[in-house]
Amino acid sequence: MITAETTVDATSMTATEAIVTADAPRGQRSRRRWRGLEASGAGPVRTIIALVVTAVFIYPIYLVLLNAFKTQEDIYKYPGLPVLPLTVQNFIDVFTRPDGLFWTGLVNSIQITVIGTLISTVLAAMMAHYMVRSTSWFAKALWIAIPLGLMIPAATTLMPLLRMLKDFGMIGSIFGLIIVYVAGNLPFGVLVFTGFMRTIPKEIEEAAAIDGAGPIRTFWAIVFPLLRPAAASVIIFLAVGLWNDFITPLIILGPASGSTVTVGMYRQISEHVSNYGAVFAFMVLATIPIVILFVFLQKYFVKGLLSGAAKG
Repeated sequence: MITAETTVDATSMTATEAIVTADAPRGQRSRRRWRGLEASGAGPVRTIIALVVTAVFIYPIYLVLLNAFKTQEDIYKYPGLPVLPLTVQNFIDVFTRPDGLFWTGLVNSIQITVIGTLISTVLAAMMAHYMVRSTSWFAKALWIAIPLGLMIPAATTLMPLLRMLKDFGMIGSIFGLIIVYVAGNLPFGVLVFTGFMRTIPKEIEEAAAIDGAGPIRTFWAIVFPLLRPAAASVIIFLAVGLWNDFITPLIILGPASGSTVTVGMYRQISEHVSNYGAVFAFMVLATIPIVILFVFLQKYFVKGLLSGAAKG
């Protein structure tokens, strides 16, 4: 039997819960609101949206892998459907091309990516260490100049760079292309390393100096090993960018005098030849080295991102 006292108590409890809910932190109220949305059907909607977005990104990869193992006729008839039997003739055509387009592009891309990424990473780490630890006017000026390197579009600097390379006789040379990549990637690397450099206590370097270590030895023996997660993140981002770049090597190296894997895919199709199966096979082969790099560095890459999120 419900009495008046029970009704009053229930009303008081409801009011109290409302006050507690109003006084609850914003994060708790957001979580409660999100649980209510999930209970009302927002959970399946979120899952469907995630599946659709995933399919949009996976479908091009699916098409490339599928058509790389099909004949030219099957690609025209069934571009999005699997067809048996599969063939590896497309890969043989890429490997045995008379001009060695794939092998030349592979060697050039590995050389450019490895050298450009390592030089950019090392210089960015050293510049970030100087900018964080120094109080000179030059270090303060760098804090203004470095972000400008990310704000200026790369297309606007391409013509001046070409004129400079022409004056120094570096047009068509891999060395000139590496210099362009190093200069263009320094701002990004510096900004990533500065965020991690601030998390390293300065007392560690002061203790090393007391023990007799110089600035260079302190940086390489103590500071740089602590930056491995950040270095892995920078290496992956820069390596992927250098490996996938198309416009810069096409213009600096030229479509005929030099080639990378991305330019090689462009040269795979000419005015009179359109072997799309070989093009798809070329794409698959071009992605293998960068995927291997990510597999080996993914542990440090994820650790670097999480560490930056936790400490930033």
